Amino acid sequence: MTAHIDNITVLGTGVLGSQIAYQTAYSGFAVVAYDISDKVLEEARARFGALATRYEDDVPGASGGRAQSALARIRYSSSLADAVRDADLVIESAPELLDVKRELYRKLAPLAPERTIFATNTSTLLPSALADATGRPDRFLALHFANEIWIRNGAEIMGHPGTSPAVYDATVEFARRIGMEPIEIHKEQPGYVLNSLLVPFLQAALSLVVNGVADPETIDKTWRITTRAPEGPLQLVDIAGLNTVFNIAAARDEQGQANARYIKEHYIDQGKLGRASGEGFYKYDTPPQVRVRTQSK
Repeated sequence: MTAHIDNITVLGTGVLGSQIAYQTAYSGFAVVAYDISDKVLEEARARFGALATRYEDDVPGASGGRAQSALARIRYSSSLADAVRDADLVIESAPELLDVKRELYRKLAPLAPERTIFATNTSTLLPSALADATGRPDRFLALHFANEIWIRNGAEIMGHPGTSPAVYDATVEFARRIGMEPIEIHKEQPGYVLNSLLVPFLQAALSLVVNGVADPETIDKTWRITTRAPEGPLQLVDIAGLNTVFNIAAARDEQGQANARYIKEHYIDQGKLGRASGEGFYKYDTPPQVRVRTQSK
């Protein structure tokens, strides 16, 4: 059985799911965007339209119609059977809950063609924890994207011991075809490469705030000046989203849990969820970050 990828279905149209679907359509693929109701999909249409505008601002070559024409390559469906009927690759971007993902794969398995590759966009779960639920463990692996996919264009690819090498290679090639830099991971690792590096970094910055060592502006300025990085760690927290960072911190050690409590009290409970909500550690009418531009895909 070959592993040729042309038709893509993305399950979930939240912040990252919508970015994956749009980037794939922007790269010339036919995409089906699936979510649980037509109401949610209407919200997704607005999100895709906003992404087209962001691409026109951020991506060289996206203006002049290319960003807008990508919208025409996205089809919307609230029927799982309809959404996956012709899929060569299904990318799942469901909530980071093991039981939710396993149940979704159990429903998905009998509906998708036998040839279809399943990929999870999880950033915390290992593929081996989901593989048996897919009904096709040899055609299942992780394909993890970072937020603001058109700027931070790395795609982490991690199989499990039963993943077919041909499926793995086809997924690496697909990532390249949609403008990503494939990050090939050779064995299962909690946190993959990105979060194994990033999470301790962000938690260290949060601890400096929580323990009263320095304010967010000073922490970020220090990092930018001394490393020449375009963003500091708390700017990255705002990009990742305070809810996501809260969930990660709450599962860590005593200091991490203290960080989580601080985030909840001072930010989440006040509706300050990060860049997507317009405010987190910073307000985004005058965002305090250097914009990064990506090469044309």
